[in-house]
Amino acid sequence: MTSTPRAEKHPRSQSSTRPSKRPRHTGPRWGLPAAGAALALVGGVVLWSPGGRADAAPERAAHAQAGGFTVVAAGDIAERCTADDSGCEHPRTAALVKKINPAFVLTMGDNQYDDARLKDFQKYYDTSWGAFKDKTHPAAGNHETYDPDGELAGYKAYFGDIAFPKGKSYYSFDQGNWHFIALDSNSLDSAQTDWLKSDLAANSKKCVAAYWHHPLFSSGEHGNDPVSRPVWKLLHDAKAELVLNGHDHHYERFAPQDPDGKADRNGIVELLGGMGGANPYKIEEVQPNSEKRLTDTFGVVKLNFTDDGFSWELVGTDGTTKDSSPSYQCH
Repeated sequence: MTSTPRAEKHPRSQSSTRPSKRPRHTGPRWGLPAAGAALALVGGVVLWSPGGRADAAPERAAHAQAGGFTVVAAGDIAERCTADDSGCEHPRTAALVKKINPAFVLTMGDNQYDDARLKDFQKYYDTSWGAFKDKTHPAAGNHETYDPDGELAGYKAYFGDIAFPKGKSYYSFDQGNWHFIALDSNSLDSAQTDWLKSDLAANSKKCVAAYWHHPLFSSGEHGNDPVSRPVWKLLHDAKAELVLNGHDHHYERFAPQDPDGKADRNGIVELLGGMGGANPYKIEEVQPNSEKRLTDTFGVVKLNFTDDGFSWELVGTDGTTKDSSPSYQCH
């Protein structure tokens, strides 16, 4: 999505109609399923794992290890519904956040649907994920740009300095041995990339994670979005560990790779977590290095950070672990 206003509005029900695709997401996609991959339907959830799947990471309790901490992350969250609506999912994913009680929360955009007006943030998002507002570090999605009062107007009015700590829609912060970078992929212009260069140059932490809305790599309906390739290159050169995205409404994790989509053991791990409450999207074309895809489910990613590494679990709204990542070491 671009940051310019939409040419037209797409009718949508509160929780079931998918938006039509936009031109920026119809570019080429790459690759076929890896040899030995398996597709299974379990309880109405599509699970796809490549052959030789890495062992699941061990469970880690929040703050259990020296220098360790737990974070919850998700994107594509609050449809225009509340807990009184039986089909409303964002109150259920919020209940997971409360149960996990992380050190802080990351959101990967499209926090509020459809046009992210302040009144909708107050009526919907605030009734669920708003409980963690004070410890949330949000990123903006394309829906935050659709506000009739101006791009990001409702988003900025609702989150305030939390989302604009230095007057910009992108920022960074530190926790333990980690440096976290929130970017605004609606407007990855030279000002933002210049800021990112300076931010990475000034970073003194061993481990780096970045997050924004539009994924460079995705097997979902929107597919690969090249808008973030320049920042991927900067992050890759800086030996960053992890990128988190939303936009496509499914869960997907990738093996370490470079900005051109080539497997790279010293590359970046991408995690797509667009299952925070919005209607699910389909898997359309499986990308190289994609290790696991899961759709038609809702949940949050529970990230376990240590002084020198990370892993995560996808926790579904039924409270069960739907997927566990390998354990990764910082570069």
